[in-house]
Amino acid sequence: MPHIYHKMRRFGFSLLPHVSSLPSSFTVPSGTRTCCLSQRVFTCYQSTIPGPSCQHKRGVSTALGPYIQDLSGPEQRLLDKLYEGLIGGQRASLAESITLVETQHPRKKELAQVLLQRVLAYRKEQESRNGGKPVAFRVGLSGPPGAGKSTFIEVVGKMLTGRGHKVSVLAVDPSSCTTGGSLMGDKTRMTELSRDMDAFIRPSPASGTLGGVTRTTNEAIVLCEGAGYDIVLVETVGVGQSEFAVADMVDMFVLLIPPAGGDELQGIKRGIIERADLVVVTKADGELLVPARRIQAEYTSALKLLRRQSKSWNPKVVRASSLTIEGIPEVWAKMESYRDAMLACGELRGRRRAQQKVWMWSLIQENALCHFRNHPSVREALPHLEERVTKGAISPGLAADLLLKAFSSSSPPQ
Repeated sequence: MPHIYHKMRRFGFSLLPHVSSLPSSFTVPSGTRTCCLSQRVFTCYQSTIPGPSCQHKRGVSTALGPYIQDLSGPEQRLLDKLYEGLIGGQRASLAESITLVETQHPRKKELAQVLLQRVLAYRKEQESRNGGKPVAFRVGLSGPPGAGKSTFIEVVGKMLTGRGHKVSVLAVDPSSCTTGGSLMGDKTRMTELSRDMDAFIRPSPASGTLGGVTRTTNEAIVLCEGAGYDIVLVETVGVGQSEFAVADMVDMFVLLIPPAGGDELQGIKRGIIERADLVVVTKADGELLVPARRIQAEYTSALKLLRRQSKSWNPKVVRASSLTIEGIPEVWAKMESYRDAMLACGELRGRRRAQQKVWMWSLIQENALCHFRNHPSVREALPHLEERVTKGAISPGLAADLLLKAFSSSSPPQ
């Protein structure tokens, strides 16, 4: 255990085990400062950022514990290189870091968690320097196919980089059933923005993930913020449950709708409209200007009938044209007004805290299901039970109960 401790300490981490979980043979290395808070032992180290403080400002405490077993020399150098490049704003290091968190390799997933913990600590330090305010503004964008999401993002992104912002775009693409890769290739469709040195575009294949949002999108947001991007745009495929998934990981959810598409109020689920903080009617130019005005009026009336999500913000409906740029600055002005209002009342911090909890449980559910499927007893009984269910011999509920019983009865005691 002390050997693991020193490996983690070299990378900049301390172990944070509960007192009750410490083995009797474990001793805290000499020279380590400890502080007892709420029956926990925190092992603190002096950060590379100058200035004193154990508990609050300059120390990093993490609950990785035995989750990471020993870091080899190459792994240590890889993580150091990625972290230093990431906080230095190198786009190549950011891309490599996102690749690391997207991997399904068990050992690399553990390394990704170590990297994420260090980036989270760095981001927390940046937020404390910023008066406790978030260092980045997260915006989720969704809408039906053909709404002009990619074009809208490119125009907004170019405008923001021109104003001195650093913009990252996480575009979640539907996956090819054959190759598993992205179908739409948003990076190739945002040609101007992809060449901007103050912008970073990362298309990620959904890989069959429910809702079209990858399980690692939240981690990618953290990495982008650590790399110094103060505006993070998350674009979804605009189908299924993706709108709800992205709304649980961003500060503001923007719904983009085209001006011509039949009965728009029936065509988009009410629940999605309820989650929207801002509705943008796109393509409001030329012959579509009149329909855009009509749709704007309809949505403005509809939003008045829905329950407000926030006490400090009423959802707005605006028009914009990515072709003529008309309305684009006004859209960003509304986004800034939303951010300022939510920061002033403290709802933004509360929303982020709630989102972390939601995301933790979504990952628990996903990993628990994966563990269940890979359990030897379940894999042995599953084909036979599936066959009996399809033939109508037993009900799906009974089959599920039998599989859960096989899983729990053969699981090792904790």
